[in-house]
Parts: sequence; structure tokens; C-alpha cells
Amino acid sequence: MLSIFKRKDFFSPQERARIIDAIRVAEMQTSGEIRLFVESRCRYIDPVDRATEIFWGLKMDHTVERNGVLIYVAIRDHQLAIIGDEGIHQRVGSKFWDDEVVRMLKHFQLKEYVEGIIAIVEDIGMALKTNFPYVSSTDKNELPDDIVFGK
Repeated sequence: MLSIFKRKDFFSPQERARIIDAIRVAEMQTSGEIRLFVESRCRYIDPVDRATEIFWGLKMDHTVERNGVLIYVAIRDHQLAIIGDEGIHQRVGSKFWDDEVVRMLKHFQLKEYVEGIIAIVEDIGMALKTNFPYVSSTDKNELPDDIVFGK
């Protein structure tokens, strides 16, 4: 895991393991890739701008089918965004991402951060499975499943 700050500030080891397991389970059913980036504060006014910068920085657009999805969370600023690469975005559209953000915000308002993240990972996993099903002969894990921590 990349870490610039102490990971324990946000999630316990058990919570990190639950999130990573959810990502792995979701990815076992699809050729798509899901990554989670967590930081304390969003240094941009619009979290979508920050998420887009991270998306490109993590090379999320380097999947063969352009089906990478980044979940961005700025814990202390209560900001988040979800960015899907062009392959998955063309299939699910903006409304899907907007609905997922609203769903995650509802969990966050109840301080259910881990549950919210896992629920969104599961939803994204189902969308990826529907549009990019797992094919054992060609699938490979193109991006790490770990949580990426920022500042």
C-alpha cells in the first residue's frame, strides 16, 4: 500500500482487509478493475477534478477494455467522486455514477464509511460483471487491489 500518512488514521487493519476483500471479490467476476484512493482533504474545490487527476496518475486508463473505476474519498472534507474509464462509462452513463455517489454519501452521513465503500464496490462490481464479464482464458488483474492513500 502506498501511504504518505498513517493509514490507521482512517481504517483499522480489519476494515482495510474488508474493503480489499470486497474489491477482490468484485473483480473475480469481471475483467474490470476497481481502485480506492483515500486522503484526508481534497485540495480542489470539485472532487471530480481531484479524482480525475488521480485516475490518470494511477494509470487507470491502461486497462485493455478501458473499464477501470476509481472511487475517490477525502475523509475529513466529506468529499467523494467516482470516475469510470470510457469503456464502462459508455455502458452505464453519468446517472449510474451520480446515484452511487448519493448512496455512498448516505452511508457517510451515518459515519458508515467502510460499509458505504463496500456497498459501492459491490454495485460497481455488478455493473462491471454485467458489461465486462470475467473470461478465465483472457482475464488478468491489470491493476493492484490495494487501497491507495494520499495526504
